[in-house]
Amino acid sequence: MTVLNVTRRRDDLAALTRRTEPLDVLVIGGGVTGVGVALDAATRGLSVALVEADDLAFGTSRWSSKLVHGGLRYLASGDVGIARESAVERHHLMTTIAPHLITPVRQIVPDYGVRTSDLLVRAGFLAGDVLRRVAHTPSDVLPGPKRLSALEVLAACPTVRRHGLRGGASTTDGQLIDDARLVTAIARTAAGYGAQILTRVRAVRADGGGAVLFDEVDGVEFAVAARSVVNATGVWAAGIDSTLSIRPSRGTHLVFDAETFGNPTGALTVQIPGSTSRFVFVLPEQLGRVYLGLTDVDAAGPIPDVPTPDDEEIDFLLDTVNTALAIPVTRADIRGTYSGLRPLIDTAGGDGGSLADVSRRHDVRVTDKTMVSVIGGKLTTYRQMAQDAVDAAVSAAGLTASACVTTSVPLVGATAPRGVHTDAAAVSGLPASLIARFGAEAPRVVEVATVPDPLAPIVDGIDVTRAEIEFAFTHEGALTVDDVLERRTRIGLVPADADRARPAVEEIAG
Repeated sequence: MTVLNVTRRRDDLAALTRRTEPLDVLVIGGGVTGVGVALDAATRGLSVALVEADDLAFGTSRWSSKLVHGGLRYLASGDVGIARESAVERHHLMTTIAPHLITPVRQIVPDYGVRTSDLLVRAGFLAGDVLRRVAHTPSDVLPGPKRLSALEVLAACPTVRRHGLRGGASTTDGQLIDDARLVTAIARTAAGYGAQILTRVRAVRADGGGAVLFDEVDGVEFAVAARSVVNATGVWAAGIDSTLSIRPSRGTHLVFDAETFGNPTGALTVQIPGSTSRFVFVLPEQLGRVYLGLTDVDAAGPIPDVPTPDDEEIDFLLDTVNTALAIPVTRADIRGTYSGLRPLIDTAGGDGGSLADVSRRHDVRVTDKTMVSVIGGKLTTYRQMAQDAVDAAVSAAGLTASACVTTSVPLVGATAPRGVHTDAAAVSGLPASLIARFGAEAPRVVEVATVPDPLAPIVDGIDVTRAEIEFAFTHEGALTVDDVLERRTRIGLVPADADRARPAVEEIAG
């Protein structure tokens, strides 16, 4: 069953503590890579348990730009291999694995007559379309680049500066309804294949033969033996394996009301002054918001549970986007902020070199004979990272396993690619926002609801239904109100919204 809740957690935890045979694979870390490893291992017929010290998607996996990148940035920097890998993984996600959670978003770069810049952007978009074709992604799933008129640019991005606007270059990329929803869907799918998914279980210490774990709910410490252990803890990986060297990079986003940017339908893409390959994005998002990002700065020192931006990052994002706006946005317009730490591999030996020299590739390393650590990488390529990690575990521990099948395993709720068939919301009569977050499972969210007025919004002005809140507890593994506000929904990205919604969520939790 794909159900995750208090009862499933209790039963799986009891079974794990009573187990007499070693697990084939113990996964530490409940971000996108960890749940991807759990799904890959379970679909190969291996016994697998995943433990996460807090909640699913508690770390970096909920702080992304919510984009399934095709690797255009890496192509611009000459890393063809990682660009191609990104395009291929985007193809799998948008056509088979999670088409219900991803839609094409048109990225638009306004043209103000700087010929060299415009030509470079258009050439880059054409090269990115070559990657799409190499990955065999159909154009009806991900439309190719095209030139836009000035009126088309303004229609999609109404607040851009009009003076001197000649049109714009555009292409499309994949946009997740939400990154934390992807993690939850992968975890539930893994549970459906028999994986034990256990949140609030912390690894006190681990080696290639298993781990000592602590149940944060009941305050009980216990040991679990495993033939292999996969360390998928991201920026915390060195805490499990001290031989690793991680150099965290912080990426910050600002959250605005969509009205501040004229309710855009496209992603305004603004070149960073002095760079030919780096941009900031104004991304239209769910819940009537837009996200402005992204920074890339060193984040030395202790790793916080919840990173926060500094003033320089906020000013950088505002100053950059304002170069393309008719009316500048200010700090007063910001409704919320969020920052994530990229778990980059420190190839410079800690000498403080440029972040541009730090690898964005992922790496899989085996220590202590059967301890597998998967580090680096990014959300788009989580599936390949998971496959490589399980391959390494199978090889190191001599496990008997079938071949990887995750390119053909749809996640719970998966439907046909967006735009290929009739709009599901119109067919079902359900809210479009509910369909966007749950796909084919949306009717079930309502059918199993026991709360009064299941399709009513949790509070006025927030299009998250009461049924979704209940479903988070009964089917998606949420244990606390914060799990719901901060991760199963993204209401918490705007603190004022979280304050308004909290009483109603607490009532349903009770």
